[in-house]
Amino acid sequence: MNEVFLDTETTGLSFKEGHKIVEIACVETKDLISTGKIFHKLINPKRSVPEEAFKIHGHSEKLLNSKDTFDKIADEFLNFIKGKKIIIHNAPFDLEFLNGELGLLKKNSIDKNFVIDSLDVARNKYPGASNSLDALCKRFNIDLTRRTKHNALLDCNLLREVYINLLD
Repeated sequence: MNEVFLDTETTGLSFKEGHKIVEIACVETKDLISTGKIFHKLINPKRSVPEEAFKIHGHSEKLLNSKDTFDKIADEFLNFIKGKKIIIHNAPFDLEFLNGELGLLKKNSIDKNFVIDSLDVARNKYPGASNSLDALCKRFNIDLTRRTKHNALLDCNLLREVYINLLD
């Protein structure tokens, strides 16, 4: 079974409070080695992007207004992840947004049995330590110089490196 490293960027912290996905990225691997297959989309959230969110990911309303909405990319996304193990850092956050969006479209939610939360793996291995993606990159000497803002595609690639180190 192939794996997919997945990350999203959003307009805020809670789907239930009306926040939406603005970026989704997936990087496919086989035995944790990149297959070269990538799913990456910027998404029109059809709502404002709060200044706090813009400071984190740098995706402006002006940029996002010209992008497809989630309903236009949902099937392509679901086909990309279908039958693959999904590795997410802080999975409950991303899954709340993804399953919320999928629910609005009356599509099946992502099966949690296919999801590995790398944050849980890190917390089990390093209890009590900071286990953010940045902290884990620093712990494993993974280069963070490219990460000036949160970017779903870059974060997927960083997560893959972190996850490999967590398993060793």
